[in-house]
Amino acid sequence: MLETLLGDDRELVKYISIYFYIFAVVTFIMLFITPAPYGRYSSRVWGYLINCKVAWVIQESPCLWLPACLFLFTDSPQLKEWPNRILLCLFLLHYFQRTCIFSVLIRGGKPSPLSTVSLAFVFCFFNSYIQVRSLMKYSIFPPNWLYSFQFIAGCILFFIGMAINIHSDHILRTLRKPNETGYKIPQGGIFEYVTAANLFGEIVEWCGFAIACWSLPASAFALSTFCVLIPRSYTHHKFYLQKFDNYPKTRKIAIPFIW
Repeated sequence: MLETLLGDDRELVKYISIYFYIFAVVTFIMLFITPAPYGRYSSRVWGYLINCKVAWVIQESPCLWLPACLFLFTDSPQLKEWPNRILLCLFLLHYFQRTCIFSVLIRGGKPSPLSTVSLAFVFCFFNSYIQVRSLMKYSIFPPNWLYSFQFIAGCILFFIGMAINIHSDHILRTLRKPNETGYKIPQGGIFEYVTAANLFGEIVEWCGFAIACWSLPASAFALSTFCVLIPRSYTHHKFYLQKFDNYPKTRKIAIPFIW
């Protein structure tokens, strides 16, 4: 039984979470120097190129099949509590959308290097492990947590961020007509305020999740998301400013009205 193999792994969950904090800081610095090589910055220099739809499914998939394995083959005593159930469902909802829906809707994306896909796969595997084990086995919330302002506010932020992310991705997908190539300036929604509206939405989403969970693994994930997506937002902003003379000068990078 997998539970026998894993045993009491709360220390493992804690140390992986701490590693994520270190990873976040190092990555934050590195990505301001060299953009993550996927999407418009993809390059064969970083390894064999994989179709972007296939790459996305591969790298995100651990966040679906690993929770299923842990649920089926390990103990989950805390899932009898509603806060744990709801938070786990939020995590799965996001990754179902990203793995099974977003990947199918991608239009004309550039292939991703094998190295990038592999690193993303490893991140998703370990992140899924610590989030799911924490919620299934170790996160014990106060009796009134389900009705607390913090839990409700965190869940609302999660859904606001998810809505911004999905809507912004839709705007980006529909910028080009069929058979069109090249880049256009995104308009509408949160793009009126920031260059990286889709990335801003994902940051809000996982910050909300961390607020609702109030755990070390969730906060480590939120920080990692911030430290990966903020440098990418900056790179996107610089790209648009260099490519379009008429790019809105008042548009911020990733945080409306602030940065």
